[in-house]
Amino acid sequence: MFRSAQHDNRNVTASTSEPRSNRAFNLRLPQRFTKTAIMAMIHVNRGATSLGVFSEEEVREGLRTGRFAPTDIGWREGMATWQPLSQFPELGAVAPAAPPAQIGAVSTSETAAPRSGLPWENRQERGFFNAFVETLVMVLTKPGTAFAVMRTEGGLGEPLLYAIIGGGAGVIVWFIFSLILNSLGFLNPRETSFGPMVGMSVSFVMLVWRLVAVAIAPFIFGGLVHLALMVVGGANKAFETTFRVISFSQGSTAPLQLVPCCGGLVALVWCLVANCIGVARAHEIDTGRATLAVLLPVIVCCGGGMLLLFMFGGLALLQHNSSH
Repeated sequence: MFRSAQHDNRNVTASTSEPRSNRAFNLRLPQRFTKTAIMAMIHVNRGATSLGVFSEEEVREGLRTGRFAPTDIGWREGMATWQPLSQFPELGAVAPAAPPAQIGAVSTSETAAPRSGLPWENRQERGFFNAFVETLVMVLTKPGTAFAVMRTEGGLGEPLLYAIIGGGAGVIVWFIFSLILNSLGFLNPRETSFGPMVGMSVSFVMLVWRLVAVAIAPFIFGGLVHLALMVVGGANKAFETTFRVISFSQGSTAPLQLVPCCGGLVALVWCLVANCIGVARAHEIDTGRATLAVLLPVIVCCGGGMLLLFMFGGLALLQHNSSH
């Protein structure tokens, strides 16, 4: 009987100590799950516009229903940079819900999800000036994200207008600056009274020529880059896609020419960098082939120009020696 009583006491002690352990576990449980929930919250942006902060389940459901696009970018605690939602491992397998198949319908190939577009491509909602500034800042600071959301179709008019505005702004400022220098006599001789008039006429002709060059540059360089893409096997989209990349890069980097002293060099280098990144994102190819496609026309044109220069220089030297 005494042994039975001891056994009963141990059972009572064990039963009374178990709730304490459970209570301690229950006190720690919410803290751990609260920290996990905070880390799981995802910030979602479409272009430069914030769509809010959502849980993984909300984002997954939004991708199924079409509320979010795979090209929308997201970030959460622990990530170094923003990434498209399609690159999240836990969200990559989510596909938008498809309607039930119609009886007798012929199955078609799966099409890619539409891109949300740059702010300039949504300027009806954002406003003309705000859309231009947001696109310019986005291409200059986050070209990878910018060209990941850029629409690959939609016509040539929108990107061409953007390129003309961005490139034309620098040309017009240069024209005004040259007029000021002409009026002060820095760019024309003072020996004749026609100096200022001649200098102004030359500046006006240069203004018209540079504006025309701004408008036709995306067609020429875009055509050369697309031809190079076909050579290296990276032309996964039509010429229109390449043209849009070149136009948005030109319109965003051309205002850098206004930086004193080295503005022209900075604009040229950053334009080439944006073109390489943009071609890779738009045509969905590796950066190596995109860089080769962008630099190949530059190398060929510069090499051809140097070759012609040496040829004409050699002919002139031969003629000079033969005359003596």
